Amino acid sequence: MSEKTLALSMKGIGKSFPGVRALSDVDLEVTTGEVHAIVGENGAGKSTLMKILAGVYQPDAGSIKINGVKVSLQNPLEAKRQGIRMVYQELNLVPDLSVAENIALGQIPKKRGFVDRALMLADAKRVLLELQAKISPSTMVGDLTVSQQQLVEIAKAYASEPKIIVLDEPTSSLSEYETQALFKVIRRMSAAGISVIYISHRLREVLDIADIVTVIRDGERIDTRLIEGVTVDDMISLMVGRELAEVFPKRTVPIGKIVLEAKNVTVPGSCEDVSFTVRAGEIVGLAGLVGAGRTEVAQAIFGLRSYSRGTILVNGAITRISSPRKGIKAGIAYVPEDRKNDGIIPSQSIRNNISLAVLPSLQRAGFIRGQKEKDLAQAKANELGVSPPIIDRLVNTLSGGNQQKVVLAKWLAAKPDVLILDEPTRGVDVGAKADIHTIIGELAAQGVGILMISSELPEILAASDRIYVLHEGRITEEISRADASEERVMHAATGGGSS
Repeated sequence: MSEKTLALSMKGIGKSFPGVRALSDVDLEVTTGEVHAIVGENGAGKSTLMKILAGVYQPDAGSIKINGVKVSLQNPLEAKRQGIRMVYQELNLVPDLSVAENIALGQIPKKRGFVDRALMLADAKRVLLELQAKISPSTMVGDLTVSQQQLVEIAKAYASEPKIIVLDEPTSSLSEYETQALFKVIRRMSAAGISVIYISHRLREVLDIADIVTVIRDGERIDTRLIEGVTVDDMISLMVGRELAEVFPKRTVPIGKIVLEAKNVTVPGSCEDVSFTVRAGEIVGLAGLVGAGRTEVAQAIFGLRSYSRGTILVNGAITRISSPRKGIKAGIAYVPEDRKNDGIIPSQSIRNNISLAVLPSLQRAGFIRGQKEKDLAQAKANELGVSPPIIDRLVNTLSGGNQQKVVLAKWLAAKPDVLILDEPTRGVDVGAKADIHTIIGELAAQGVGILMISSELPEILAASDRIYVLHEGRITEEISRADASEERVMHAATGGGSS
């Protein structure tokens, strides 16, 4: 690479935290207008490297040049002055402000000393239109879904016309359709000379969007390659240092009786007359574009959301589930999409998180039996391979994949008949995905009926025995495993129906 073409040069970057060497002599070069992917397992050092670029951390060693000029990025404000924008996987929006206000934060237009709301709304509308995001700029961010909030976060960075934009798992909550819309925006930014650093665990996406890929493992740069000729297997091998036969291993198990049946379930404004079945040992995929009503159906079944009509049967018995407590009592468990806010209590220990769903069974005379809680939590942490299996450790110190294992452990302790998984591998690395799907397969083998929602089509296709596809709140098709393909699922998800 010629120095003149480099938008970014990071040389010999090192960073240590107490007891941990996060980065060791890492080099990264990004050309102007290039889409440069960075891949690696959770804990490999990707986020640390990007936080150094964003001015959040300062390196212990190494240097950074922007457009050939050495810079010192002492804080995020200095990084922004250098034209660097980072879109984190964890959202950084103000829920009590509108979409337009969030997009304009830090650069709010003014007229005669007052906020120019008309211009602010017009600018936000233009950016959202370019992103093909069907979101009103006047909507309060707190009223949006997780996927819509992620689009707003990307729009906020895009609106500032950056020189370098870092996208950390930008499609983790997006459907295939929305992902392709985002890719069009990334390609337009690239054509306009904006350098894009793209971090994703979705390796097929990396092949679709990146010009070049850098693999980081254990805090070191393992390799940088032009994307042409690189395969998913190549990246996996470099990332984990071993061959990984399957990202989504599928276990064949006997299929039993119907354990969950939904008949004409209707959630006002979200879905209408949704009917499906799940059998013991079966993994049923629920596919569709974001906003199709998948999560709303799942929440209604568990008791998190009210449904105006319809019937839910668990093990053949009609059950009116009006609260999560009743859902748990009926034998249903629910792993939510938003792990950080809804799945775990970050400030509590692994032990306390695992025991949450079964506290009544651990009580005697109104007090928790500590040893019984400890034994249960340790057994489940060991069973699911939580690493490290130190149950008194705070759960927010774990990687995303291990946090998700804790969420699964919590519900497995309740011994459910039905397990609902909403985006079960969102934001976890390829090794953890395989671990989680191995756990899912073992649960199916134990006779648990599993309803799985995923925006990642390869995951739905690889794991499901049957797939129901939703479009605008209605099921458009039921597809058997043998007949399923990405094309057929997408055709149904966009309203095409059976093909």
